[in-house]
Order: sequence, then structure tokens, then C-alpha cells
Amino acid sequence: MKSKDFRDMSNDELNSKLKELKTEHFNLRFSHATGQLSNPMMLNNVKKDIARVLTILRERELKEKKAN
Repeated sequence: MKSKDFRDMSNDELNSKLKELKTEHFNLRFSHATGQLSNPMMLNNVKKDIARVLTILRERELKEKKAN
């Protein structure tokens, strides 16, 4: 997903998406270790999506602190 798509989500949606991405990352790592993963680039894509979500959550947290 693009970061723009993530920015349109609320914090609750982002947290649930983060949980979903971490589960997917675990499953992909497991598949890769057993040699069943057909496309290893999926691992990199999921890791980057996790980083995007965490970055947006952190930006919002800092923006909220600055506003107070």
C-alpha cells in the first residue's frame, strides 16, 4: 500500500492493520524458512508497510504532543 492510503486511516484502523501486517510477516517468515515461499520480495514489502504504519502513528503522536 501507499503511505497516502495509510494516512487516510484512523489510529484504530492503523493499529489493527499493524497487527494484521505483523501476523502476515510471521507467516511469510515461516513459509520462507520451510522453503515454501514463492516470492521472497513479499517479505520486504510487508516490512516496509509495517514501517510506514509505525511512522504515521509516531508522526500523529508527536503532532498531538506539540498541540498540547
